[in-house]
Amino acid sequence: MNMLRPFELPLGRRMAGSGDKLGVLIPGMGAVATTLIAGVHLIRKKLAKPIGSLTQMQEIRVRDEADAPMMPIHELVPLARLDDLVFGGWDIFPDDAYQTACDAGVLSREVLAPVRRELEQIRPWPGVFEQRFVRRLNGTHVKPAASKMAQAEAVMADIRQFMEERQLKRAVMLWCGSTEIHQTISPVHESLVAFEQGLRDSHPDIAPSMIYAYSALMTDLPFGNGAPNLAVDIPALRELADKRGVPIAGKDLKTGQTLIKTIMAPGLQTRMLGLHGWFSSNILGNRDGEVLDDPDSFRSKELSKSSVLDGILEPQRYPDLYGDYFHKVRIEYYPPRGDAKEGWDNIDIFGWLGERMQIKVDFLCKDSILAAPVTLDLILLLDLAHRAGLGGVQDWLSFYFKSPMTPPGVAAEHDLFRQHARLQDMLRRISRMNRSEQPDSEVAQTAGV
Repeated sequence: MNMLRPFELPLGRRMAGSGDKLGVLIPGMGAVATTLIAGVHLIRKKLAKPIGSLTQMQEIRVRDEADAPMMPIHELVPLARLDDLVFGGWDIFPDDAYQTACDAGVLSREVLAPVRRELEQIRPWPGVFEQRFVRRLNGTHVKPAASKMAQAEAVMADIRQFMEERQLKRAVMLWCGSTEIHQTISPVHESLVAFEQGLRDSHPDIAPSMIYAYSALMTDLPFGNGAPNLAVDIPALRELADKRGVPIAGKDLKTGQTLIKTIMAPGLQTRMLGLHGWFSSNILGNRDGEVLDDPDSFRSKELSKSSVLDGILEPQRYPDLYGDYFHKVRIEYYPPRGDAKEGWDNIDIFGWLGERMQIKVDFLCKDSILAAPVTLDLILLLDLAHRAGLGGVQDWLSFYFKSPMTPPGVAAEHDLFRQHARLQDMLRRISRMNRSEQPDSEVAQTAGV
């Protein structure tokens, strides 16, 4: 259960416009990160719209009543402004954000031209890298590996220097790095004491994403995990987040095929249509596709993508409809596509009297275009949660993830529409607390359940 601590600043409608900048620190300055950063700068210059961002574009009811007035989310709660975001990050390659964005090919050079200067000023710090966790990449811009604790201390030094040089009071860290190989929780992950000793001993079960997560929490930065890696989702780092009152959320951004799955599956279940099988195949050619060409990295992604249907369809409750369906997920690396992923779904359903039918979906999308507004929302909402005094797992942010983190003993919700309702409800609660300038015990009691 999250504990609510008093706000550090008096809360009023002008909190987000108080002039405080918000640092945004990103491990993995690749296609997703540079698409986000370029987009924010273009939007600041009024050259683009923040399409896909709930925090910037969506209106919700100010109360959970049918006749309640609607209000944009960014007016309902005191979010940081896009003008106040300051970007930095780490990567295992040295290219600046402009060169990386050009190489990724998500946005054309013509689109990037108005923000070229801003992107060229963002150069990544050397990254924490261990090739056995991402076998298909060869990092050339990496931190020395005297020990994993030394690497964590170097990351913390980067954070402190960034905050001091840019005169920042707060920041958020969001993992946008590659998918690491599949891991299960081992003894070194079970407690903070064991984990810190493991860092000093350079324990082989401590992955780079865990080092970043530890460094963020030790410097009181909220941490979001955009990949299926364990990262912060281990008992030791959950313990640290609770102890320091820092928000955490994950795992694996819900963008392409899984987004469609979480839209369609609730419709099948609501309509009581049965499912024989759901075959999902993807081709993509970006760095993510190259990494996922390794079977152990793919296993992390496969488990994340495959967990969705059971949670939505509830086969134990409806065994006649969903008790014996077959679900298969494939991802193929196909370099000519770059970031333009194509996802095919073949869905075998049945209806009245068991008669068989099929649904075919062919989703041609750009992973980073779908991911960028999700990352923006998570950055702003994790910062909001921190200022609201909410520490530990923030499962009200499940809307944004394929494999949502939850408190121990709490089942993850995968239905996109239920997740959205939960997100709206939490924003309304924070808004009420903001207006009253008094801690709302309901917020603390519902933030992690």
